[in-house]
Amino acid sequence: MKRSEINAIIKEMESLCKKHGFVLPPFANWTPKEWEEKGHEYDEIRDVMLGWDITDFGFGDFNEWGFGLFTIRNGSQKRPDLYPKVYAEKILYMRDGMKAPFHFHWFKTEDIINRGGGTLQIKMYEDDGDGGFSSKDVLIHSDGRTYSVKAGSLITLKPGESITIMPHQYHEFHAVKGTGPILIGEVSRCNDDENDNRFYQELPRYPAIEEDEPPYRLLCNEYPKAAS
Repeated sequence: MKRSEINAIIKEMESLCKKHGFVLPPFANWTPKEWEEKGHEYDEIRDVMLGWDITDFGFGDFNEWGFGLFTIRNGSQKRPDLYPKVYAEKILYMRDGMKAPFHFHWFKTEDIINRGGGTLQIKMYEDDGDGGFSSKDVLIHSDGRTYSVKAGSLITLKPGESITIMPHQYHEFHAVKGTGPILIGEVSRCNDDENDNRFYQELPRYPAIEEDEPPYRLLCNEYPKAAS
């Protein structure tokens, strides 16, 4: 991805958050220069990868595939002694008509919430135990309702609606074309994108970046070491 594209996506996401009254924490606004001045008191942000995260999953077309994300809070699956939160929270962004590819989580249970904007659909399968799609029905937990659907069904979430996605449940996100961009909430067990994601296709989680302009905000995998 080009840095100019990443910068534009972050600004789009900031605007959508403002439109829907979702206020991001102060560190969302730090410039790259400000990050150079931050000491060890902010190691939690660095170590559990809070902050901005933009990906096209290697497809090269953010209008078709990808996510804009901001991780607000998180614990650590690897270092619970140091970062003992057992939960995480993110806000995500999808342009009208976008998709995000099939994956499941080995450990994480997550609630996905339509926080505002367009209509979100999530295509669901159970893992068959060998990394493929099971043909058995999928158990759905959505806003206090528990029910089953056929494998490969699309679950529709209007603004305010949510679904709980369990470990080993494959899910693919669809921002329904013509309904507008979507602001999506995620509340989950602590998040580890490096070890807890199982994509149906082998895909890169973080994009290679072409530096065609200076960064507007640093991404969560780009923070400098703590200032002494």
